[in-house]
Amino acid sequence: MTAQTLAGARLLLIIGGGVAAYKSLDLIRRLRERGSAVNVAMSAAAQRFVTPLSAEALSGRPVRTDLFAPTEHSGMGHIEYSRDADLLVVAPATADLLARMAHGLADDLATTTLLATDKRTLVAPAMNVRMWLHPATQRNVASLRGDGVLFVGPDDGEMACGEFGPGRMAEPLAIVAAVERALQSPTLLPPPPGAGPLAGRRVVVTSGPTYEPIDPVRFLGNRSSGKQGHAIAAAARAAGAETILVSGPTALADPPGVKVVKIETARAMRDATIAALPADVFVAAAAVADWRVADASAEKIKKGSGGAPALELAENPDILAEVAARRGDRPTLVIGFAAETQALIDNARAKLERKGCDLIVANSVAAGEGTFGGADNQVTIVTADGIEEWPRMSKEEVARALVMLAARKLAGST
Repeated sequence: MTAQTLAGARLLLIIGGGVAAYKSLDLIRRLRERGSAVNVAMSAAAQRFVTPLSAEALSGRPVRTDLFAPTEHSGMGHIEYSRDADLLVVAPATADLLARMAHGLADDLATTTLLATDKRTLVAPAMNVRMWLHPATQRNVASLRGDGVLFVGPDDGEMACGEFGPGRMAEPLAIVAAVERALQSPTLLPPPPGAGPLAGRRVVVTSGPTYEPIDPVRFLGNRSSGKQGHAIAAAARAAGAETILVSGPTALADPPGVKVVKIETARAMRDATIAALPADVFVAAAAVADWRVADASAEKIKKGSGGAPALELAENPDILAEVAARRGDRPTLVIGFAAETQALIDNARAKLERKGCDLIVANSVAAGEGTFGGADNQVTIVTADGIEEWPRMSKEEVARALVMLAARKLAGST
């Protein structure tokens, strides 16, 4: 687990009313140890199991318990509270709380805060085994998953009631790990249909690496994490676009509201991209392997006395150039990425002309830059009209800025 992802994260923990609420106190401590800022809201039932004073002592922040607290400015603090967080965490999430979330009820601080948020929510269910397995609860869980809600647990084990089975809340460290995974992907919820600057538009994004097989256990690949491409897909969806993400192998969660097509090889990425057209915008953010092994072995290649095997390489399809050169269904805006270790601007300008695209996002992947797998990126926008250097930002901020630039260019083309 890396401290980098959790350090500085702003989390809102909603404690539901169940026996497992005592674990939430340890969860607060574990998150703060890793540098996260934790605000806490407690349901009325939660206060029967743990006290607000305990949560306040561990979080170092005032704990909210009342939707209509006299200290709340204009009575609307729950809205700002929910949107200021990077991620909402509900632990424990009781059967009642899950049901109210699934049906959009908002009659207390916890449910009103959850309904007012524009961020994703991670829930840690905790309830009796029969309640968890009940068809009503499973319908609610399926509905929440469809809305983009993330789940951690429940675990199997002995209940406080003496029964055994699924229903135990996940342990605090497991929830911490789930929080970290959630923060590695965009957490902003998509807007309602028809809203946003890209409403009515279709965006296709490629992301991540490609794996080119040498034999059944080995491959040629690269260091791309897919974070930038996934962030662009999430930002396009958040701007109202119908978004398709063609992703190579990554450890990232699917962005909410985005159709994801998962592939491994460059040829499979090419086929999936062409199948996703037509589109208004195509963003080629994937780090596609330039070459593949011409004749991959169907069996594992054994080490022998003859030394390393000679691998004959064949050139992979150029997805960006092919999309930019299409007739009839060429996207209005074709955006490529140039990941360079030297001569960044010169190489990006050459790629812009060679590929025939409309815009190149150039970034350095030289040693020490931390671009591959990192949380931040510094890019330069290269077009036929010139260059525009952007400051170093998080990859989510880069994604939002790029999507807004695309929206402006589309608006200017109509």
